[in-house]
Amino acid sequence: MTDAITIYVPKDSAALAVGADAVVRAIQAEADRRGTAVHIVRNGSRGLLWLETLVEVQTPQGRVAYGPVEDTDVPGLFEADFLHGGQHPLYQGLTEEIPYLKNQQRLTFARVGITDPLSLRDYQMHGGFEGLKRALSMTPEAIVNEVTESGLRGRGGAAFPAGIKWKTVLNTPADQKYIACNADEGDSGTFSDRLIMEGDPYVLIEGMTIAGLAVGANYGYIYVRSEYPYAIEALNSAIDNARAVGWLGHDIGGSGRSFDVEVRVGAGAYICGEETSMLESLEGKRGQVRAKPPLPAIKGLFGKPTVINNVISLATVPIILAKGATYYRDYGMGRSRGTLPFQLAGNLKQGGLVERAFGITLRELLYDFGGGSASGRPLRAVQVGGPLGAYLPESQWDVPLDYEAYIGISAMVGHGGLVAFDDTVDMSKMAQYAMEFCAVESCGKCTPCRIGAVRGVEVVEKIRQGQQTEQQIHLLRDLCDTMLAGSLCALGGMTPYPVLSALEHFPEDFGVTQSRQTAANVA
Repeated sequence: MTDAITIYVPKDSAALAVGADAVVRAIQAEADRRGTAVHIVRNGSRGLLWLETLVEVQTPQGRVAYGPVEDTDVPGLFEADFLHGGQHPLYQGLTEEIPYLKNQQRLTFARVGITDPLSLRDYQMHGGFEGLKRALSMTPEAIVNEVTESGLRGRGGAAFPAGIKWKTVLNTPADQKYIACNADEGDSGTFSDRLIMEGDPYVLIEGMTIAGLAVGANYGYIYVRSEYPYAIEALNSAIDNARAVGWLGHDIGGSGRSFDVEVRVGAGAYICGEETSMLESLEGKRGQVRAKPPLPAIKGLFGKPTVINNVISLATVPIILAKGATYYRDYGMGRSRGTLPFQLAGNLKQGGLVERAFGITLRELLYDFGGGSASGRPLRAVQVGGPLGAYLPESQWDVPLDYEAYIGISAMVGHGGLVAFDDTVDMSKMAQYAMEFCAVESCGKCTPCRIGAVRGVEVVEKIRQGQQTEQQIHLLRDLCDTMLAGSLCALGGMTPYPVLSALEHFPEDFGVTQSRQTAANVA
């Protein structure tokens, strides 16, 4: 195999969905027909989703990319000598020089798309387990301080400082503690958790193990949505591999300390992305929100102190421990430190993942990376932060992506998902959809969410039909106030964000003139 040419073809879900397996079969068949030795590595996706299936060939100059490749393109690629970087209409040049990738700041995603996701050798050759090795030489307090000093905040949407949560669990006496990874990635337009789990599962395992060492937990659970079968498969294989060589189990890295982890599969309820609903589901109960207090950090899974972080939060911990808090803290702005993997979706030419430090603007992501609208029409609105995120008009696209700056404009960064819409979108319809989504996904435990969302659908529908528009808008605002103030969790509490932002920034879609809107705002 030493003389074989190495070809990389992703086995990420996005690539599989557009025929990556067929491309692999075509490459192998054509190579066999020509008597050419090839070694095909199934890597993770680089996150340039508009180029999937992205095929990379290892050359002396580096990896050369071709995409988007279909199985019918393969004979032509061989004719063009793509195995040696030959020119072809699908030629993208050196992968690392593609502007979309070159202009990123990949810390959490440093290995994704580069390594074989299940190769422990690849993982360690690219810095894997360096953070865990350092953590094994530190006290729990020192590990927690390192995470605290890095400025890492929860990447699941709430942006709560990870170090404070960990310190609470560390300082809470208990005979058993847990690490729970929330991998129930249900927000529309988000896929960074999946890309990590499928493309670099060991980094999540390493991050969870470090968290366990930091707080005194010896067991962890990864709660994955059932819609991610390839992520579940990759995680289970990676866990088995890590356990087999001693990176999980009763003697981590020969240290005598223990930590193990298992995957639990959820049934696809959006509400189980909320941390206490996830705990209920992990315990075998119906996924419903728990009242707080007590906080999960004090009384969480099975009544024990529990660290709950999402995939990106935990997958970021290894680089913080490996390179130090200062290294990570030097990225970002204000209280938003480090990087965030932004996910570009919707009406964009170049959808995909972009990891950049906080402070980049929406306009830069939409145009410098996303390439503008796929339809060729002007972009009109962008929903940031999933289905509970606000719709932002162009006047707000230059606000830096920073947790506090976005709070200042009644928006949220959330999980970093962006969904773009061109000027054909009807924002009143999007507002109605937000209420419909909440009505369908509500766990039903609290009245403002359970009843408020249903009434919200009815009210927005009346507004769209022109029935007593002013009175119905007044009623809608009152209803949103009730949901904001009275809901037990963020589902009911944040559904008003997309509704009110649509009404505020796009009043004409609700049959409201600008003068009447101004008067309503003053009132």
